Amino acid sequence: MTDFASLLVADRGQKAHPIHLVDKNSFEDWAKTRPAEDRALLKAHRFDGKSGFAFVILPRKGDEFEVVSAVADARELSPWCLGKLSESLPEGAYKLAAREPGPAALGWLLAQHRFDAYRAKKSEEPDRGPRVLVTGEPAKIDAVVREAEAVALVRDLVNTPAGDLGPAELEQAVRAQAERVGAEVRVTSGKELEEGYPLIAAVGRAASKEHAPRLIELEWGDPKNPRIAVVGKGVCFDSGGLDIKPASGMRLMKKDMGGAAHALALAALIAGDRLPVRLHLLIPAVENAISGNALRPGDIVKSRQGLHVEIDNTDAEGRLILADALTKAGEGEPELIVDFATLTGAARVALGPDLPALFSNDDRLADELTRSGKDSTDPVWRMPIWDAYDEMLKSDIADLANAAGSPMAGAVVAAMFLKRFVPKDTPWAHFDTYAWRDKGKPGRPKGGEALGLRAVFAALSDRYEKSQPSTRG
Repeated sequence: MTDFASLLVADRGQKAHPIHLVDKNSFEDWAKTRPAEDRALLKAHRFDGKSGFAFVILPRKGDEFEVVSAVADARELSPWCLGKLSESLPEGAYKLAAREPGPAALGWLLAQHRFDAYRAKKSEEPDRGPRVLVTGEPAKIDAVVREAEAVALVRDLVNTPAGDLGPAELEQAVRAQAERVGAEVRVTSGKELEEGYPLIAAVGRAASKEHAPRLIELEWGDPKNPRIAVVGKGVCFDSGGLDIKPASGMRLMKKDMGGAAHALALAALIAGDRLPVRLHLLIPAVENAISGNALRPGDIVKSRQGLHVEIDNTDAEGRLILADALTKAGEGEPELIVDFATLTGAARVALGPDLPALFSNDDRLADELTRSGKDSTDPVWRMPIWDAYDEMLKSDIADLANAAGSPMAGAVVAAMFLKRFVPKDTPWAHFDTYAWRDKGKPGRPKGGEALGLRAVFAALSDRYEKSQPSTRG
């Protein structure tokens, strides 16, 4: 893991190269205050403050220099507006000339994170050292570092090949985080899983012994605090089962545990910030494989809740394992439940790669999550839980089917299925997220990505810090 704490440091008067941030509205007035040689250099580079992430290095005496960079809005910085600078500037210490970095510190840190575990040459930039950002807001450093670590955790877990990250390795990742924060871990597998969580066991039974299914649970926090449950879909690889995916659809299925990665990263943020809650993390971890004992279309499995589910499609397996995990979460009587899942292609068709689909049975919770997503530049978009579509899950011989015969409203129907396993009066939010970036951007490389993580953490922080400030540690 990148040492993010070394890349964001308190201002103690140390030497640092100034960074001037301008936009299309402020550039001309700023340029008038600069020496003639600066203006000549900016003109030579055709720098006009309108070029997105473009920047120019302005030489000074010796090895000193200043930097001017164009941003979309110099008054209100986004988390990613310093990403290109952090990726591109020479080694050294830097400081914003006219303000503090605020949210932009996150992008500065993450732009220097690399997933290079599988490269013989660990970095494409072997001769470059760290770019350190100096801030006059030292009290905010720890929180920004924790947030960067959480995002990097999601990225690294999702990027790891399925051959090296099966259910057992996902369990170890949970245990590693539990050790860091002093949490308890409980794992259910084997016969106990078959008896207590039959849907999880059925989906994962075709995998090898090394990739045997399990339910991983983590509990943290004072039991006297409000109980919340966080659930993450942990399909470590999804072949589609007997309803096998085509090669093109299987290529990225190492990322089908992206919901689990988000849930674990959220747990790390909650514990790291010591929110006054009793956290219950649940990750059903499986590999949806193919063998002689694989789950078959037409099979019927009795869920933990007691409902019999007819398997219409073995490639709609994520909702099956989430159903048993949501049932278990509800048994603890939490005051809210949040789940993350890379669940449907339909959500991506509707909203594209950057917008997680948010479904919720509670308007207040949905409003909080939508607002926090906007405020933290981690947007989510609410989709309807449309009760009229419940009939699409009708089975002729069981309580319900796991998928609809129609391709329409796929994300909504999947959410309707999950709703059956959530206690009626418990506020619940379901995120159908992509957990991937198809095309890189500054601070956000191609590959695994945290989408919706920061929105949820911001909403939970706002809810519990405001409601119970006296319990903060």
